[in-house]
Amino acid sequence: MAASAEDNENLVPVTVLTGFLGSGKTTLLNHILTATHGKKIAVIENEFGDVGIDDELLQKNSKVQADEEIIEMMNGCICCTVRQDLIVVLKRISERVSSGKLNIDAVVIETTGMADPAPVAQTFFIDESVQECFRLDGIVTLV
Repeated sequence: MAASAEDNENLVPVTVLTGFLGSGKTTLLNHILTATHGKKIAVIENEFGDVGIDDELLQKNSKVQADEEIIEMMNGCICCTVRQDLIVVLKRISERVSSGKLNIDAVVIETTGMADPAPVAQTFFIDESVQECFRLDGIVTLV
């Protein structure tokens, strides 16, 4: 069922960040995680390796480790590394938003340099529970 424009505005906007290895995705994310922009942005890194977002960056800018995979940054942003189903992580964030434990303005999902962003984007059109909290705002490709 299609959401009205008003309903759509109440959903958390999600931007998918994609691009080849070395295109600057992590540099952009580091800026988002450390800048004083007044927004609380949940950053989900869709990562295959053992080490995700720069550990030194996280240690320097972490405010609190909320649970094993979600880290709150000093500027209020949330950083999360996905090594499992994206829908599970989005549902977990949605539950925290619904319960009032988490207040976010937007979500950025970084795909790995090897990933096709289409399946990530399709998540927002296929899963009804994801559609209840989130809307796909855009796909940004760095080259």
